[in-house]
Parts: sequence; C-alpha cells; structure tokens
Amino acid sequence: MTTQGIENSSEAIDFEVIKNLTVKEMKAVDQLIVNELSSDVILINQMSHYIIGSGGKRLRPMLLLLAAKSLGEVKDNHLVLAAVIEFIHTATLLHDDVVDESDLRRGKESANAVWGNAASVLVGDYLYSSAFQMMVRTNNMRVMEILSTTTTAIAEGEVLQLLNCNNPDTTEEKYLEVIARKTAILFSAATRLAAVLSDADEKVEEALAVYGQQLGVAFQLIDDALDYKSTTEDLGKNLGDDLAEGKPTLPLIYAISHGTESQAKVIIEAIKQGSRDAFSEVYDIVIATNAIEYTEKCADQAAQKAITALDCLQDSESKDALIALAKFSVQRDH
Repeated sequence: MTTQGIENSSEAIDFEVIKNLTVKEMKAVDQLIVNELSSDVILINQMSHYIIGSGGKRLRPMLLLLAAKSLGEVKDNHLVLAAVIEFIHTATLLHDDVVDESDLRRGKESANAVWGNAASVLVGDYLYSSAFQMMVRTNNMRVMEILSTTTTAIAEGEVLQLLNCNNPDTTEEKYLEVIARKTAILFSAATRLAAVLSDADEKVEEALAVYGQQLGVAFQLIDDALDYKSTTEDLGKNLGDDLAEGKPTLPLIYAISHGTESQAKVIIEAIKQGSRDAFSEVYDIVIATNAIEYTEKCADQAAQKAITALDCLQDSESKDALIALAKFSVQRDH
C-alpha cells in the first residue's frame, strides 16, 4: 500500500474493534492502576484518579498488550508494565499542562486549572515514582534500562521543545527530533517492552521498537494537523493551543517556508508573540499553503514505516490490529 493509500483509504478503521481485542487485559491493567493509586494523602488520590479517569484512548498500554499478543500471550509482567507506561504518560501530561499553561485536557479542566501548578507538578512526580516502584517488581534489568532511558529522553524532548518555543527559525529536522524524544519514544518503549518480556529475538524486538516509534510520530503529526482542522469538542483541548504557546509545529514550519514573504511574516510574528489572537489569519495561511496536506503526508509515511516494520511477525489477529492501528493513526479526527 502506498503512503497516499493509507490516509485516503476507503477502509475506515473502527478503533473500538481494535480495543476489544485487549478488553479483558485492559480491565486487569485498570484494576492495577486503581490499586497503585491508593495513597493516604488525599490530594494524591483525588488528582490521580481525576487525570487517569478523564478518558483518553489508553493507547500506549493497549499497544504493549497487542504487541505481547502478537508474540504469543500476555503475561502478568506485561500487565504491570502496561500500567507503568500509563503512569509515565499521565505524569508527562500533568507536567506538560503546567509548562504550557493549559486549562483544558480531554475536554475537561486540566488538573492544574483545578488544583494549581504546584500540586500538578508534585503529583506528576508521584506518578513517576510509582511507575518506577512497579517496574522494579519485574526484577528485569533490561526493563529498567529501557524505561530509564525512555524517561530521560522524554525530559530531553520537553527541554528541546521549550527551547524551540517562540522560535520561528526552528527547522523541520529540529521539530521532528523533539517529537521523536518527547512523544514517539514512549510508544516505542511500550512495544519494545512487550518483546523483551516475551523473550523475542533481537530482530523482532527492534522491529517492534521501530513500529512504536513511527506510530508515535504519525500520531503527533496528525495532532499537529488537527490543531487546524478539528473542533474543540472533538479535540478535547482549545484549537490554536500550539500557536498560543508559541510552538512551531510542522504545519507552521512548512507554511513559513512555502508561503509568500508577507504570509511568512504573519506566522513568524505569531510564533514570537505566542498569541491566539492571530489564529484566524494564521489558519488561512496554513490552509492556503497546503501545510495540512504536507503534514498528513509525513504522517502517512511514518505510518507506512510502522506497518512495514511488522513484516517479521507471524500473521495473527493481533498483528492485523497493529496494522489497523497504524492506519487509524492517520484517519482519526480527534
């Protein structure tokens, strides 16, 4: 299938069908999460349950479980690490919303909007610590190596993104480096960990890691596009948030380099100022320069790389679901 064929395919992917393949295991993961969030500090309980229970696709733990099923069976430690991955992801969301000063997350008030920045940072730290406590129970040094490397890379990605904020000179290469570290690496860790716990050979482990990495890139690039083509209700956050935060995402980077001098100037000033006031004008320029189409094309290419990486896996229902997930990543509208 060509990259053009993924995004524009008439084969609509039903995400619920993919989810149903791991519904039993995800219930076990959810129970683990509830058990691990039990603390005698009331605020920790309130905030943790608020953010964990606020929806979301639970995509990263589901990825780990699907990858495990594609290699045989889901073991107890797969469930533990699925919960660990969700804890790490949730911690990054808490910290992100503080850094970005966001007030909306998954269609609800963000935790920092409800309880304040200080509490959000500290509870995010608690979730990180809890994740590492759980990880140690696997008694597997390779697992700890992967997750410690992953969390370090995520932090580096966050700092790189901070350095790029309000910087209209950010290149496409620099931006892709940010999302590789900040977003895609946790997808990659999820699928790699499934292989490690399944005692897969090095070739399969690397293939699943590539799948997760490219899937993560595809998801982030579509998120970038949706900031200019979705709705607040569907997206679960305010449209134009990236612009308001001064983030030079791929649609903006492309529009600057492919628009007229006056169009580029508008976007450059909007990024420097980090204001939502220019969103309507910037939106028109992004559309006029076909920046959304370019961003979706790049997402398509990443999704195709993810699918190709699975060639070494034996055919199975779970492998088909991983392929479908890559296709879904570029078809979704939220």
